[in-house]
Amino acid sequence: MKSVLIAEDEAIVRGSINKKLKELGFDQIYECGDGKRAVELALDKLPDVALLDVSMPEQDGITAAQQIRAKLKIPILLLTACHDPETVKRAKESGIAAFLTKPFREQDLWPAIELAFAHADEVEELKEQVEDLKEVIESRKVIEKAKGVLMRTQGLSEPEAFRRMQKLAMDKRKSMRQIAEAILLTEG
Repeated sequence: MKSVLIAEDEAIVRGSINKKLKELGFDQIYECGDGKRAVELALDKLPDVALLDVSMPEQDGITAAQQIRAKLKIPILLLTACHDPETVKRAKESGIAAFLTKPFREQDLWPAIELAFAHADEVEELKEQVEDLKEVIESRKVIEKAKGVLMRTQGLSEPEAFRRMQKLAMDKRKSMRQIAEAILLTEG
């Protein structure tokens, strides 16, 4: 089941997009005509993807996209007749996944949505990898500090301190970081 939010102030354009999205297999389509309502609908209905017009009443599409992206990690495509450098810059800074200029051809919609999904998945995967790497670096820092404590307090060489921590980790069935943190707690 795929769901989409369409925020477009022109009802005729919205209807045309709705029809095309149904053909593409979207079975839940949420529609509105202004940016403020787009944010409310997105947070209430949690669509898989959003298509937002840039120029809308109440709140423009880029501002709405920023508010939606702050809470939901969904791909957002912008529909716009404005493709000036400032609009493109704002869209880029807002994490917009794709940009469709009006009048756009219906056959451009599907590739843009597919690429937006692929890009969003890639970005989330990269964020997870960054978090994993931060965790590894933090663990290494803690282990290095604990190793230094063992070297200083027990007169061990660096390899001996490391082996001692490894043995403790295996014997106690704990991670090296947990052993290192315990060593630092007893030293502090």
